[in-house]
Amino acid sequence: MPSLVAPRRRLLRALAALSCLGAGVATRAQAPAAPVLLVVGDSISAGYGLAKGEVWVDLLARKLADEGFRYRVVNASVTGDTTAGGRARLPALLTQHQPAIVIIELGGNDALRGGKLAASRDNLAAMVAAAQGAGAKVLLVGMEVPPNYGAAYTREFRAMYASVAAARKVPLVPAFFAGFGEDLSLFQPDRIHPTAAAQPRLLANVWPALAPLLRSR
Repeated sequence: MPSLVAPRRRLLRALAALSCLGAGVATRAQAPAAPVLLVVGDSISAGYGLAKGEVWVDLLARKLADEGFRYRVVNASVTGDTTAGGRARLPALLTQHQPAIVIIELGGNDALRGGKLAASRDNLAAMVAAAQGAGAKVLLVGMEVPPNYGAAYTREFRAMYASVAAARKVPLVPAFFAGFGEDLSLFQPDRIHPTAAAQPRLLANVWPALAPLLRSR
């Protein structure tokens, strides 16, 4: 009667090999997803008047990949949004995306609509606190209003971002349009929304404040 020992050994070796292969596949399948970088802004970050891929947020996603940072960028910016709108939308965004970093770029439409800056300040502070409470690092992006709003209002509007950033201990981009805000050639005909040519400048203004957050993970 032929021995069954050798065939059994071969079967056991084959089963062991399949088991190892399956474990390797499972390990790859369970690899952690890339952390999310969430941008919550208005038309400036939503890319009003620009083609797909031209917005500074798109340039940011490409720069992150080029620099070797493993993040998935989610642009949750909405044209026309205010700090109140962002505050209302943020909890669902935090639950859905569980971001590691949140960039908040809001407030310009509050000024355009004549909103009270105290309310805008409260909304921004609440958004920063909510993001921090969800475990995210936050970068606040400051906007500026045209000089025709008056010197006092302009100072108060600028100070609003600085006070929130200081109170919540988060980095701040003091002025999103720094370095080109008075160059009308870099704005669309409405003189509010930057052109495609200005998008690299927006990214350049954000990057120095954002980079330390990326590297501290």
